[in-house]
Amino acid sequence: MRHRSRLAAAGLVALAACSSPSPMLYTIAPIQGAVLTGTPRVIVLQEIGTARYLERSEIVRSSENYRLDVMSNDWWGEPLSAMLSRVLIEELGQRLPRSTVISETGAISTSPDATIQLNIQRLDEDASGNLVLQAQAGISFKARRSAPLLRNFRFVVRPPEAGIPGEVNAISTAVGQLADGLAAVLVGR
Repeated sequence: MRHRSRLAAAGLVALAACSSPSPMLYTIAPIQGAVLTGTPRVIVLQEIGTARYLERSEIVRSSENYRLDVMSNDWWGEPLSAMLSRVLIEELGQRLPRSTVISETGAISTSPDATIQLNIQRLDEDASGNLVLQAQAGISFKARRSAPLLRNFRFVVRPPEAGIPGEVNAISTAVGQLADGLAAVLVGR
């Protein structure tokens, strides 16, 4: 009986040694931008569409050279689409203080003066180590009953340091630049 207890204890120790460490969790930080005036009173950000390769907990390092480089132990702290929405709403609210910016998927619903539709097509590093954010936006205004204004955005940011912390820092910067671009379209500049 004693022999079995030792074997079971040894098995548990071996199993614990083989298990992977807890993942490192990351989040995108909001970046301050220039304050603009003359904006729609209520802006709704619809659910953000992300390229399918980005829809995972693990952070995608790169999609270059026909290969997806995914970090097995570096994860987003929340689903990427939800995180991007949360950060962009905060950033747009800071840039457009006379507007109320809300999420389409939140608990609040109202008739918006402007609606933003956003697709994130790329959000990873290129072969030279620069972070690339590529997106398409459609912005509709209630006062203009015409087709939405369509814009393509592409931002390239050099990470301030190597590794995932540098990539996440560069993503935060690029998302801030996207907020600047969206705010400029919303005020017609």
